[in-house]
Amino acid sequence: MSATIRRAVIPAAGLGSRLLPLTKATPKEMLPVGDKPVIEHTVRELVASGITDITIVISGGKGLIQDHFRPNPALVAQLRADGKTAYADAVEEVGELSRLGHITYLDQHGPYGNGTPVLNAARNFGDEPMLVLWPDDVFVAGTPRAQQLIRAYEATSCPVLALMPMSPADSHRYGVPVVKEDLNDGLLRITGLVEKPQPQDAPSAYAAIGGYVVTPGIIDELRRQTERWYQHRTGEVYLTDAINVYAGSRAVYGQVIEGQWYDTGNPLAYLTAQFAAALADPEYGPHLRRLAQGLGDPVPSA
Repeated sequence: MSATIRRAVIPAAGLGSRLLPLTKATPKEMLPVGDKPVIEHTVRELVASGITDITIVISGGKGLIQDHFRPNPALVAQLRADGKTAYADAVEEVGELSRLGHITYLDQHGPYGNGTPVLNAARNFGDEPMLVLWPDDVFVAGTPRAQQLIRAYEATSCPVLALMPMSPADSHRYGVPVVKEDLNDGLLRITGLVEKPQPQDAPSAYAAIGGYVVTPGIIDELRRQTERWYQHRTGEVYLTDAINVYAGSRAVYGQVIEGQWYDTGNPLAYLTAQFAAALADPEYGPHLRRLAQGLGDPVPSA
C-alpha cells in the first residue's frame, strides 16, 4: 500500500530574473495573480489537497513570503475595530493557511539547479514521498492538480509527473516525456524525458509541467548528482535529470492534468495569468470583457 502523501516542497529561492525590474525588490512569488500572490495559489492548492506539512525553500530577500503567511492578530483586531470585517476575515484566512499547511521555511544551500531545494527539504522528510510544486504556476481546475497527482501516486506507488497536452510546435519549450503505455484516465507510463526537442524529434504530444510526486529513489539520485557536483564543481543539479535517470530502469508515470495551467515565469505569461484571473472575477470580469472587445466604458473614478 502506498504511503500517504502529507508533505510538500515549494522551491522559492529563484531570482525571478526574467521578470526584472519588476522583481528587483519584490520576490516573483509575491507578484499578484488576481487578488492573491502567486505563491498563495500554490499553498491553497496543497492545503485543499490534504497536505499538512509544507516546506518553502527560500533565499535572501524572500522575507515578504514569510510576512505574508505569518498571522497578524494586531492587524485583524484593528480592522475589526474599524468595522472592516471583510478585510479582517481575509487577513485572518491567509494566516490560517500557515497553520493548516504547517508552513516552515528553509534556506537553500548547495549547487545551482532546481533539484537542490528538493534535496535540502528531503533531509527532514525521511523516506516519505512528497509533492514538489513550483511557486510560479497557477492551476484552475475542479480537482486541484496536487490532488490529481496524489491519486496517480496512490494508484502506482511510483514517481509521478504532471503533464499537459501541447502543440507540437511548442515542444522546444518543454521537457517531453517518452510514453511507453497509456493506462487510460490520463495516466501514462513513461521511460524518460527529452528536454526541449524540436517538433520533429518530440517523442510525444505532452509537456512536463510544474508538479511532481517525488519518492526516495529520486532523492537518492539527486544525492548522487550533488556528490558529483562537489567532486567536479561543474554542471547543475536538476530534478528532471534525476527523474530521467531513474526512469531508465524503474517505473515512472505521468498524469495528464485536467484544468487550465498558467505559468507566470516570464512577462507575457504573467500578464496572461493576470488577465485570465481578472476576467474570471465576478465583479470586474464583465467590465474587462467589454473593454477587451473595444466596447467598455472608461474605468469609473473612485
